[in-house]
Amino acid sequence: MELTSQSMLSHVQVRTEDTKVSRKTFIIDTNVLIHDPTSIKKFKNNDVVIPLSVLEELDGLKRNLDEVGKNARDTLRYIDSLKTGKAGDLHEGVTIPEGPKVRIHLEIKPERVGGFPLPLDRNSNKFLLTAHLLKAKGESVVIVSKDFVTRVKAEAMDLEAEDFENLKSPYEELYRGFRKIEAAKQDVDLFYKEGVVPVLEEKFRPNEYALLTSPDQSSAVGKYSLKTKKIEPLLQVNRDIWGIQPLNIEQRCAIDLLLRDDIHLVTLIGQAGTGKTLLALACGMRKVFDENVYSRILISRPIVPLGKDIGYLPGTKEEKLYHWMQPIYDNLEYLCATTSGENNSKAALGFIMESKKIEMEAVTYIRGRSLPKMYMIIDEAQNLTPHEVKTIISRAGKGTKVILTGDPTQIDNPYLDKDSNGLTYTVNKFKNHKIFGHMFLEKTERSELASVAAEIL
Repeated sequence: MELTSQSMLSHVQVRTEDTKVSRKTFIIDTNVLIHDPTSIKKFKNNDVVIPLSVLEELDGLKRNLDEVGKNARDTLRYIDSLKTGKAGDLHEGVTIPEGPKVRIHLEIKPERVGGFPLPLDRNSNKFLLTAHLLKAKGESVVIVSKDFVTRVKAEAMDLEAEDFENLKSPYEELYRGFRKIEAAKQDVDLFYKEGVVPVLEEKFRPNEYALLTSPDQSSAVGKYSLKTKKIEPLLQVNRDIWGIQPLNIEQRCAIDLLLRDDIHLVTLIGQAGTGKTLLALACGMRKVFDENVYSRILISRPIVPLGKDIGYLPGTKEEKLYHWMQPIYDNLEYLCATTSGENNSKAALGFIMESKKIEMEAVTYIRGRSLPKMYMIIDEAQNLTPHEVKTIISRAGKGTKVILTGDPTQIDNPYLDKDSNGLTYTVNKFKNHKIFGHMFLEKTERSELASVAAEIL
């Protein structure tokens, strides 16, 4: 059963105990439909109301060429399709197969409405007016919005308001991809002697890493294998990776994930300076330029924090992308400097870019492509919605590896938080799959200053 919110959960639980509990009326804000175009279907056995103001906002967004525009179009098409069914009038209400009864509310539009404290000069207030009017008619109204201010205004008017939580995964309970285990000395010795050790704790997830430590200070690092049900050694890395050496255990495990061809989706989470993007890029260079496992590296990141298209920026596509991709160019230049020397880094970078084996693309333009045998890096993935991440991952063709990097505590999207963003959601949905690996990087290695700043500021 799919649920939308905590009150929805409690409502359903009460319903199972007392079938006399009345239906609720969920009034859906525009930002919820943009976040999840299928959200209408998620309110089991309740009423779903879409105010006219929401339809007007969707109509204004549908021409956008980004994911917001796509979701607006999908939502409008779905609502329009309900008119063609047997159920009839959307103004009276149409019961859809998933259970909810969906209707459109046409509110009146005078400058003021008796008992309603806000001016009707903006759609957000018109949205609240719908809830005010329906509550006055005796309906059990719940506003569902991802906008904090809208929810605060609703509560000030004694209206029940909630965030949309169907696509939320708790960040505080996030799977880390790594654990420390106290082991007997003979277990550590066995690991070095035979290359495997039986699992010493329960509930290991596929491709989870473990640091075994014994009382005599001996230690070993291994990866849980779902196939053998044992902890096995990491891949042997006989030389640096484009001048990069791991600086801590989490980075060593991250490199192991990035170099394994049987792991097709990797997520790296950590604060600024933990090496997420640099490690992903260095391993991609190894796989593409040295080993020819993948044909190209495709690098992308959300272009504009508020979700606008790069067409809003001046210049050619390459010129528009350059500034947004500057952190990637910085990392590439650093890798070239470590392998070719400071004096030759510019020439090495020029050679790499001219090889056409590195492609930089806006997230907006990945949709619709088929991407086989590629090494895809999606940077700053915490600024993507779960649906946007789904769109990206579903583009992966045969032989493609996808790496998502980011920090869910640093989000620019106004309607996402550390629990509802696409990166956190992906970790929690994929953590039990053998094709997936995750590493939470905790230690900042950029510089002593960056490390102290991340800790105390």
